[in-house]
Amino acid sequence: MTEHVDVIVVGAGLSGIGAGYHLRARCPDRSFVILEGRDRIGGTWDLFRYPGIRSDSDMYTLGFSFRPWTEAKAIADGPAILNYLHETVREHDLDRHIRLQHRMVRAEWSSEAARWTIELEIGPGGEKRQMTCAFLFMCSGYYNYQRGYTPDFAGIDGFAGRVVHPQFWPDDLDYAGKRVIVIGSGATAVTLVPEMAKQAAQVTMLQRSPTYIVSRPSEDGIANAMRRVLPARLAYALTRWKNVAMQQFFYRIARKRPAETKQRLVGMVRDELGSGYDVETHFTPSYNPWDQRICLVPDADLFAAIRSGAAAVVTGQIDRFVADGIRLTTGELLPADIVVTATGLELQLMSDVPLWIDGKRVDPAETLNYKGMMFSGIPNLAYTFGYTNASWTLKADLTSEYVCRLLNTMRKRGLRQCTPQPSGAIEPAPFLDFTSGYVQRALARFPKQGSRKPWRLNQNYMRDVMTLRFGSVDDEMVFSNPEPRPDRQRAA
Repeated sequence: MTEHVDVIVVGAGLSGIGAGYHLRARCPDRSFVILEGRDRIGGTWDLFRYPGIRSDSDMYTLGFSFRPWTEAKAIADGPAILNYLHETVREHDLDRHIRLQHRMVRAEWSSEAARWTIELEIGPGGEKRQMTCAFLFMCSGYYNYQRGYTPDFAGIDGFAGRVVHPQFWPDDLDYAGKRVIVIGSGATAVTLVPEMAKQAAQVTMLQRSPTYIVSRPSEDGIANAMRRVLPARLAYALTRWKNVAMQQFFYRIARKRPAETKQRLVGMVRDELGSGYDVETHFTPSYNPWDQRICLVPDADLFAAIRSGAAAVVTGQIDRFVADGIRLTTGELLPADIVVTATGLELQLMSDVPLWIDGKRVDPAETLNYKGMMFSGIPNLAYTFGYTNASWTLKADLTSEYVCRLLNTMRKRGLRQCTPQPSGAIEPAPFLDFTSGYVQRALARFPKQGSRKPWRLNQNYMRDVMTLRFGSVDDEMVFSNPEPRPDRQRAA
């Protein structure tokens, strides 16, 4: 017989583990499983193994609301974050709910049965199997785990050295004493460059255009001081709200006064590198702060590597790869033994799993986003998508809380279906107001957002707290499909 559970959670990374906790805590009468396509939990923090991998936001907001981050470092490395996830799973007895090597490949909703039928490929051999659930909760992240983004570089096959994408870092790569070029200027590049510079002969960050880069201490002195005198949970909660407030304050200032903010951010880099460094060329972006995500470097490590001469930044256009390096359109040759293509991610929506409703294929790109987590006209399905201007887990926690509210509302009302349905005219807009290349390449595959709530995507944690934790669940949400009455079942 086909196995049935109340909720299927897809993905065992930050979002899926958090969802499991909230389901256990808030919906204890509901059965659920967490399906993970890979053979290990951890999502991003298990997949990425490149040197120096670390959080690009503080762990007091990237950590779960329900489990304090107690390490001294606020900007944590990948292994520490992965350990935090494993400890969370053990502490909250989520192991028994997680099923590894269970990859969802199709989902179909039946209104008559009020359930999703999920097609799975299980194990190394991809054994076909089905499961059913009353609610489908997609926590599979937003990018393709199987493929990263690499532009079509002319001459790359003629390069005599090795080309590596950070998403698939090889265990046998020895870069000690080698000349390394890291192509890119985002979070991955600014992490790799100072770390590889510790062993490589020379590391060059080759960027097409500059990114805003800000240094912050790797440790939060206020948080560590509070933890010494307050209970761990209270210290964590206070630090979390402090950091959220600071993030939102600086974000609003940046959007309200972009010219002044830009001047300040670039000035901070100039303070690090000195007046003799060409900050105008290499660290002055052409766009306003937060049109793209700002990169964080702990303890100014990137700037220290540049000052020491172990790392350099080159801004220019690639003409082609040659046998011994990369030639720019200016004719300059950058010699290299290893090239790392930190050129971005390939975004996906819900792992691009095809969805069917009552026998008809539906495309989420043709729907409207509802509260940043559901789709117009698609019942009993939610997805987790974090903030672009703050930590992912802030939104993931709120999304899980809201899903639990929906489940409990349906149980209380004796209804089996919840479907976001717009009432009245709505002007559509792009899902994300972000100019980053990896976002722009994928926007056509994402839903639209609307011109008014609840169809507008907030990038504001405090506003979402009020909306998702305390706001109505009935605003343009249609609850339907009553539970079958026992007397009717007996008559049948």
